[in-house]
Amino acid sequence: MAILRFKALELVSQRKSGEVVLPSHKISDYYGENVFGFDAMRATMSSEYFKRLVRTTEAGEKVDRNLADAVAAAMKTWAISKGATHYTHWFQPLTGTTAEKHDSFFDLTSDGEAIESFKGNALVQQEPDASSFPSGGIRNTFEARGYSAWDPSSPAFLIENAGTKTLCIPTIFVSYTGEALDYKAPLLKSLKLLNDAAVPVCQYFDKDVTKVSTTLGIEQEYFLVDKALYEARPDLIVSGRTLFGHAPAKGQQLEDHYFGSIPSRVHAFMVDFEKSAWRLGIPLRTRHNEVAPNQFECAPTFEDANLAVDHNQLLMDIMDRVAERHNFKVLLHEKPFKGVNGSGKHNNWAMSTNTGINLLSPGKKPKENLQFLTFFINTIKAVYKYDDLLRASIASASNDHRLGANEAPPAIMSVFIGQQLTAVLDEFERTSKVPIEKGDNMYLKLGIDRIPEVLRDNTDRNRTSPFAFTGNKFEFRAVGSSANCSSSMTVLNTIVADQLLEFRKTVDDLIENQGVKKEVAVIQVLREYVAESKRIRFEGNGYSKEWEEEAERRGLSNIKSTPLALDVYEREDVVELFSKHGILTSVELKARHEILLEDYIKKIQIESRVMGDLAVNHVIPTAVAYQNKLIQNIRGLKDLGLEDEFTQTTLEAIKKMSRHITTIQKNVDAMIEARKIANKEEDVRERAIMYREQVFNYFDTIRYSVDKLELMVDDEDWPLIKYRELMFRR
Repeated sequence: MAILRFKALELVSQRKSGEVVLPSHKISDYYGENVFGFDAMRATMSSEYFKRLVRTTEAGEKVDRNLADAVAAAMKTWAISKGATHYTHWFQPLTGTTAEKHDSFFDLTSDGEAIESFKGNALVQQEPDASSFPSGGIRNTFEARGYSAWDPSSPAFLIENAGTKTLCIPTIFVSYTGEALDYKAPLLKSLKLLNDAAVPVCQYFDKDVTKVSTTLGIEQEYFLVDKALYEARPDLIVSGRTLFGHAPAKGQQLEDHYFGSIPSRVHAFMVDFEKSAWRLGIPLRTRHNEVAPNQFECAPTFEDANLAVDHNQLLMDIMDRVAERHNFKVLLHEKPFKGVNGSGKHNNWAMSTNTGINLLSPGKKPKENLQFLTFFINTIKAVYKYDDLLRASIASASNDHRLGANEAPPAIMSVFIGQQLTAVLDEFERTSKVPIEKGDNMYLKLGIDRIPEVLRDNTDRNRTSPFAFTGNKFEFRAVGSSANCSSSMTVLNTIVADQLLEFRKTVDDLIENQGVKKEVAVIQVLREYVAESKRIRFEGNGYSKEWEEEAERRGLSNIKSTPLALDVYEREDVVELFSKHGILTSVELKARHEILLEDYIKKIQIESRVMGDLAVNHVIPTAVAYQNKLIQNIRGLKDLGLEDEFTQTTLEAIKKMSRHITTIQKNVDAMIEARKIANKEEDVRERAIMYREQVFNYFDTIRYSVDKLELMVDDEDWPLIKYRELMFRR
């Protein structure tokens, strides 16, 4: 291993920055060229079918067989003209990654003639093996049938790999009995639900609003390490994070990496993956160094939420492929290095109308500001009501390492809105009378002169808040860097939609049954919501111990482990929430709960096995061998009669090493035994808790002794790539 380490370091020293040739100096010249978008549709379809397809994607009209055949023929013509030979249904199973099964356009006619064929039925539906993906008991091993079904609202695209091109068709994935086995199907349902709930509320203020879309901008953080260094770390290869590694003398404490000059090799990689992303219509706008050494970030322009999630899943795949060309590995684990910043995936979420209004952006007129406050306050109330559900939506074994650590929001769900909006809501809550002046320019007197026009960005940012208002959107910062954002966005859409439905019902009751005027009714209900949800608002330092104590006094949850966080999926009100709105049935919720628990167990199990292997088969033998060198040295000095203070110091070092070796072996053995006991537990929740509280409990003790040995053993002998090498060799 030590030889492998130094060979890897030698390879890194010989790396040179790659050169990337862009198709054009203008991104707009090739942006979206590998997407079957409106331009490609218009060029390959009749005017009638093109218009019908546009109505399908924008208004959700049903796809009939004739339209499916027409779209399939057009897709095939376009894809083959671009060099594609195969097509695939591209879906997002509950593994957290994407899946695809490639089929060739090539076919044989009845008389044996070779042709290219792609019909509407192949476009609309395929049959992947549902028993081979996580199903939480919905599918048995012998019940293999499942269906992938075309999502017309997300355009097909071409993926280039190994000199070939494949047409990828975004789809949902369901079981033979109709249950969702993916992330996309519930997301699509939640988007429709939010539209149906938001439009009637918008019509209190503007009768021209007929559609509300959810927009999303996903910031992606990641680490880069050289491929040779990565391959010399078995823990990185298998678990995605370093299970051992002593903190280097220099880490991120000088804060010199953040927004610094991008290293040449990294810059070349960034330009290369951006080129691929732009050709696939992914609107990347930003690139920069993040806080931790070798940590970076990219971010796109806001898009429709469904498309934004598809693009983020695709982007992670692109980054991984392109990194290979530049001899890098992309680390998407939320905490690949202990003691330095973890990586998140900040979800910037908003709602916009068909009339071009961002419902979370304050306007210039009081009436527009009342509409803004309506959606703003209802969102806060939804988060307050379902904070535990939001926490569960971002729970994973890897994100547990990040939440509450360096530069990451805590496991306590809270909402940051900034000083000025806090003052507005506090005044809004206190005001007992709200006089309204009639007319086109309705003026609301809320106890202050008026709601400020300058609310947009008129607040600081709080990076310790898991759910922060940042001017014209809410930023859900707690989502992990490796996650599929559909999970958290499905929850957010659903709870906000449910809250808007409750709001409208209450307001309509005041108007119709109590004779309260519309504006007064809206304000009355909003004021009640402000008071009810006040406990979820927090403006201070989310990292502080004081906030944990304050949150406990407020009655807010602080669920630090995934197995316990996931309990909410079986809570009666949560089951009712998803069931009554048709997002997920009780069967689907139970299945997802089980899948997420199993995923947690398997990841801790894998880390435990790798940790035991590295500790016993690499670290301990290295430490013992070095001990023997020191022992031989002492014997030699004694034989020469040169026994002195250095000999005594060396003897103490040998004793310390022996204690660490004993600690490692003893705790690895105990960890293995705890794992065996946990594996016998049949109840998946109890097994997950046992893995958390008994197996995982040994990790820090074993790591502490290994990391101490790293400082004691000769650098030339140490088998594992060190943190200073992983984090600073570029």
